[in-house]
This record gives sequence, C-alpha cells and structure tokens, in this order.
Amino acid sequence: MPVFCTKYQAELTLTDGSKEKVEFKMDGDLPVLKFTVKGSQYNLKGWTKQEKGMTVLNGTGTLNFGEDQPWTARMKEKGRGTLGAQKIQDKGPVDLGEVFYPFLAFGSPEKIASRSILITDVTVWTNEDEGILMDTDVLLENGKIAKIGTDLSAKDALVLDGTGKHLTPGIIDEHSHIALGGINEMAPNSGMVRMQDVIDPDDPGIYRALAGGVVAAQLLHGSSDPIGGQSALVKFKWGEDAKGLLIQGADPFIKFALGENVKRSKNNVSIRFPRSLMGVEQFYTNAFTEALDYKKEWDAYRSLGTKEKRTAVEPRKNILHETMLEILEKKRFITAHSYQDKEMLMLMEVAERFGFALNTFTHALEGYRIADRMKEHGVGGSTFSDRWNYKWEARNGTPYNAPIMDREGVVTALNSDSGETMRHLNHEAAKMVRYGGLTPEEALKMVTLNPARLLHLDDTMGSIKVGKSADVVLWTGDPLSLYSKPEKTIIEGAIYFDLAKDAQLRRENSKERARLLKKMEGLEGTENVSTRISLERLEFHCESLEMQY
Repeated sequence: MPVFCTKYQAELTLTDGSKEKVEFKMDGDLPVLKFTVKGSQYNLKGWTKQEKGMTVLNGTGTLNFGEDQPWTARMKEKGRGTLGAQKIQDKGPVDLGEVFYPFLAFGSPEKIASRSILITDVTVWTNEDEGILMDTDVLLENGKIAKIGTDLSAKDALVLDGTGKHLTPGIIDEHSHIALGGINEMAPNSGMVRMQDVIDPDDPGIYRALAGGVVAAQLLHGSSDPIGGQSALVKFKWGEDAKGLLIQGADPFIKFALGENVKRSKNNVSIRFPRSLMGVEQFYTNAFTEALDYKKEWDAYRSLGTKEKRTAVEPRKNILHETMLEILEKKRFITAHSYQDKEMLMLMEVAERFGFALNTFTHALEGYRIADRMKEHGVGGSTFSDRWNYKWEARNGTPYNAPIMDREGVVTALNSDSGETMRHLNHEAAKMVRYGGLTPEEALKMVTLNPARLLHLDDTMGSIKVGKSADVVLWTGDPLSLYSKPEKTIIEGAIYFDLAKDAQLRRENSKERARLLKKMEGLEGTENVSTRISLERLEFHCESLEMQY
C-alpha cells in the first residue's frame, strides 16, 4: 500500500524579525520540521492533537543531532501556512536484504538441515566398550549414527576427511542459564513456572556454545528459591524457534536449591521464610505434605458417584501441588543446587522420608565428603572442575571432588553455569586428568556420557554407537588439548557449526553491516548521528535476579 506524506512551504520568523526557511512535512499524522538558526540545526519530530478547537503540534527533537529539544507549535490563524501542499508517493519497494535463521549475525539464509555425512579415517572416542578406535569411518544418516567401520561408502553423502582428526560425542552441559529471558521467579516455591516459556532461541550464546562443541544443555531456573522452576532440556539447533530447541520426549526436571541463596544469607533485612537450615527442611516437608493432601481431596472427589458429584464441590486445580506430586510419583526429577554436605544429607533424608530419590546435586562442592552416602541414595553429582572459594559456602571445594565422587561410583559430570565456561568444557574435563589421575576417556565422559546419564538422555546421546542420535563433534586434534578446536559440531546429522563457514560468515557479516550503513547514509536526519552501541545481553548465573525482557 503506498505511503503518502504532505510537504508544506513554511518559514520561521525569529524574535528579531528575521526569517529562516523551514522544511515542513506531515508524515501521515506526524509533523517533521527541519531548520537552521545561527548555525545550529534543529530536527523536530512529533505528533498532532486538538486543544479547544486549535491544532497543536508537539514532540521531541534534536539540536545538532545531539541534545534533546522538547517543542510545541500552535496554529495562530486558520488558512495560513498550507500553501503549495502536494502529495508525493513513496518510491516503491526497496532492497530489504535476505532473511536469516536466526535473524542476526551468523544466521543462515536457509534453516540448517540434516544430511548424510561420511567421516573417514578419523580417531573415534566411542564412550563405549570399544574405547577409542583409530582410522575409522563413521556414517551419519537420517539424523542417526548409521554405521561404524572401515572402508565405508554411501551414495550422495558429504565426505569429510578425518585424517589426523578426532570424533567425539557432542558435549552436554548439565547446568546452564543461557538463552533465557530470566531465571529467578523469587517465590519460595516457584515450581509452577517453566523455563521453556522464556527461551530465547536468538541468543548468540547458542552459536558460541556450538563453537565449543556443545550440542545440548539443561536450562535451569536460578537458586533464589528452595523450589525453583521446571527445567528445559534443549539441543542447540541454531536457527530454530524456541519449541524447535526442546528435546522431544525428554524426562521433565525441576530445580531445587540449598544454601545461602534460599536462606537470604546476604540480605539482613529479608524476613522471607525460610531463613535457616531448619526452615529449609520444613519448607520441603510442607510442600510435599500439602501436595499429598491435595491428592487426597481429588481422590475423594473422584471416588464419588455421579449423583454425589452433582452436589459436591470439585477441588480447585493447583499446578504447584501437581508439580510436587509429579516428583513424589517419580515422574519429575530434581536437580538440587548445593554446596555443603550437611544440606545435601538433609535433602536426601527428606526425599527418602517421602519415598523417592533425588536425581542430581549440582555444584556439590562437598560431594567428596559424602560420596558413599550419595551412591547409596542413588543421586548423581554435577560439579565444577576447579572453581571454589568464591563465597563462604564454597570454601571447602577441591579440584579432586569430581574424581573422588566418580571413583566412589557416583555418576559425575562437569558443568559450566556460565556462557563463557560452556565454550571450553573440554578443557574443564582435561583438568581431571591432572587432578585425580582420570584417563582421558574417563575425563571426556564427564562432559558427554555422564551428563547424558544424569539427564536420562543416554539411550540416544552421549556415546558414538549405531542407532544413537548423530550428535557428534569433529575436532582438529585431541579433544582435550588446548590447541584443538571443533571443526564441525553436528546435531542429528545437521552441521550447526563449521569452522571454515564461520570464517566466511564473519566476512559476510562485515559486508552486511557495510550495506546497512550505506543505506542509512541516504536517510534524512542521519548524516551526523553518532553510532549507538546496542546494550550487551545479560549473562545469567544462579544468583541473577535481573530480567532480559
């Protein structure tokens, strides 16, 4: 539909009687005025309104493209100031550029699709009984690992020469907060909120994670609340929408939290319950007891006959209690933010009292102290490699924590809790060879197979085995080496990161930026406008209370 603007002949009379020409047009109902007075350029934009039958123009403009200038103009006489009005039709369609998926830098003009890929003569870290296979071929077809062997061939497959390179399962981050609009609801029991509702699929952190060989993650609620929100398990399919990132059919998880954050230890004026370890234990007990009472109400109502239901009051649906019931019925699984052994022991006792087992202690910096008890309970540990002493409750950490838990029989993973650390989780795993003497294969499992086990994804992810999802990374060298890089990160047979393509995209991004700046050069009022830098995205950690949007 054509866009019309109306241009007017106008002039400005100054207080000394002198006059200046004014560019004056109505862009629809919006007035636009430009004029120069004593060397200062005014650019005024605004809107129109009627006051007591008089047309009034007002708005905000700029002086010399910098200082804001509020302004108002009132019509003094009707019939004046509208000479020579003419309607000018817009020049028509303009070049808008391509659409990208996602619609920002490092996007693709088409959605990335799965294809047949044959990787030849590569060193394969299987994470299976076969161990590391040398000079092996791997065929990826229909999003699955189709064949593993030697001298393989496949019609119409993309052939990648793996000579001197290494192929591993994709890295999985058990604890992440990237690609979310906010992470802390702040209600003591926030079990009704869902992280999948605030996923931002356009977060550049996804592309950066892919560049580090990460294919999947658990996106967690923060740790402000004893009971946090429901997790989202995602694969980093760059260019898909939020729903397209979710791992379909994955078991549902929820975040619990222990320690300083939930007790508001750093906030002396907070009176929110709970405020102590005693209160935290009672809070969990109350939540599960209330959920069981809620179930009794519904069971009693459902047991009524048709005639009795006509006069009975149906219980009110409560999604918070229903979430707690899912835990009690072993349909939803707990990832518990934790640091100190005494708090982890308490939560295990609460769980056992109500007849279920915890799934994971995440952080778990004092897990090495109670690893035997964790194994007995059946809970896993997801921790940092060598990060501790950043607050009081983290003072007793040790880089030997993960190896000790692992050797005690606890399923142990390393996580990031950081968009930056996520990019080199392979290096975090390599530290376990130094601290605790794990073999390189055992160390790699801590960021691949073990997090898959903790997230109940190991039937389809975490190892290179025929029939599993084709979520793999082709490295330029040994995956635990500081000098190796992911050459290709592949999810379900689709190449979501390619080192060579990345270099090409950087050049194309520069060209696209230049194209946009060139188009801006011809726009009225932009000649002397200084460049504005977009605000940097927030990076969330467990304690972050801010919101991205």
